[in-house]
Amino acid sequence: MPDLSDRDLALRARRGDAEAFGELVRRYQTAVFNVCYRLLGERREAEDLAQEAFIRAYARLAIFDADLPFGPWIRRVAANLCLNRLESGRSAPVNVPLDDEREMGDGDPAAARENAERAEPVRAALLSLPPRYRAVIELRHFQEMSYDEIAAAMGMPLSDVKSHLFRARKLLAGELKRDG
Repeated sequence: MPDLSDRDLALRARRGDAEAFGELVRRYQTAVFNVCYRLLGERREAEDLAQEAFIRAYARLAIFDADLPFGPWIRRVAANLCLNRLESGRSAPVNVPLDDEREMGDGDPAAARENAERAEPVRAALLSLPPRYRAVIELRHFQEMSYDEIAAAMGMPLSDVKSHLFRARKLLAGELKRDG
């Protein structure tokens, strides 16, 4: 099944092929976990919500437009779940080591450690942002979604997305400058 496109896998999964959906999960589990982890800042909760994102995606395959890419869609599902959790107050982000974040591929352990050390102030600054600001930063800079995609994912006007990004970047810069 690795040779099949996401579209073909989604269509097969829609018809009840569990193996096809399993392949989609395999392809996107790291990306979905990383979205959840960056937004929540807590590993166990990120794992739970990543799993919930796939459960919801499976239940909503009938409404998924197979002509659109699966990756951005499943990441939007995950981001929306995380935002709902953050806004409900059931989750308090905590500052955890970046070493817990899952990375794609096998890299040099020394380089990974160095990257984690350099990224730690950014992680702390991101976790200090309000949930909506954290979400737009995640979707724009880490998931590389367009402004229009972010607006659709978050159910807000395009002008709000731009405003949130501007304010979030300004807050991040202030935090990073303050922390040296």
